[in-house]
Amino acid sequence: MTSAAARTASLQFDLPLRQPFDAPGVFHFLAVRALPGVEVAEMNDVGRLRYARTLRFPQGPGAFDAVATQAPDGGWGLNVRLELTSMADVEPAVARVRRLFDLDADPSVTDAALSADPTLAPLVEQTPGIRVPGAVDPHEMVIRAIVGQQISVAAARTHLTRMTTAAGSPYQSDIAGLDRLFPNPEQIAGAVPVPEDGETLDPERPLRLPRQSIRAVVNTARALADGELDVHADSDTELLRSELVAVPRIGVWTAAYIAMRVLGDPDAWLTGDVALVAGAKAVGILDAEGSKAAHHRLLAEHATMWAPWRSYASMHLWQAAIAASARNNGSSADSPSPPKT
Repeated sequence: MTSAAARTASLQFDLPLRQPFDAPGVFHFLAVRALPGVEVAEMNDVGRLRYARTLRFPQGPGAFDAVATQAPDGGWGLNVRLELTSMADVEPAVARVRRLFDLDADPSVTDAALSADPTLAPLVEQTPGIRVPGAVDPHEMVIRAIVGQQISVAAARTHLTRMTTAAGSPYQSDIAGLDRLFPNPEQIAGAVPVPEDGETLDPERPLRLPRQSIRAVVNTARALADGELDVHADSDTELLRSELVAVPRIGVWTAAYIAMRVLGDPDAWLTGDVALVAGAKAVGILDAEGSKAAHHRLLAEHATMWAPWRSYASMHLWQAAIAASARNNGSSADSPSPPKT
């Protein structure tokens, strides 16, 4: 266990960012996916949002606590508290936080480009400065993407929480709500048994997914641990996508999602995403009638005008899908599940 005494660095500061900044959007995105112990989020105060998490840095484990506060003029500021093993980790920690919240984006460019489409212009006006959430740990994001391929956000969170409890490392933090590290690939490969064909699935298994999905997670974890699959924030986008789709049970949707989150690819298009179609219907890009195949084809064709900012357009459509679902159900809701890949 990492003790508080083992840490030598604790500091707090404001992070510079370009306005406008859609803090509610990115914080909500992270909050609905937060794993207890690894992450904690507070969304109750309209003018104050909080997201904190543990993670591994080059010199040892640590954590950060990010708080977004709304100014009287409506703009959002971001204050971050770091909890580190070594001062040498300050620079990589700041870089990861900036990547997670997409703080280096230039909203004036993306907003202007997407507003050129009359169907997106109202969404951009309603939510200026939208961000594409990044990833603080590329290997973690690959595993999370595979686990969540065929299930809802809520179900993926349940499975990942169970796996993290079984395979992750304990962590003692001064930040309330944090007590565990997400398991690294070696820990996942060692703690998650792969069921044999014909073997009865243990109802108490650490990862309660179907047999083939468990194999995909464990085999990918082994490939990441061995370096056979090299995923990092500076990977070449097209090379990484080709390497990912070569992995069994990783399809084009998952590869694009990983490129979006890990690499910050601004132009990722998630082929076959049902939530994008739902959002497109909600804002009138697509008619309610028509086959699923036709909807995906027509939306992909329409989306070509959003290049090279299709990742940001996707965030707008996902938010539109969530808003439409909330209106229809009378309550807030996660985005619809991604397609099977």
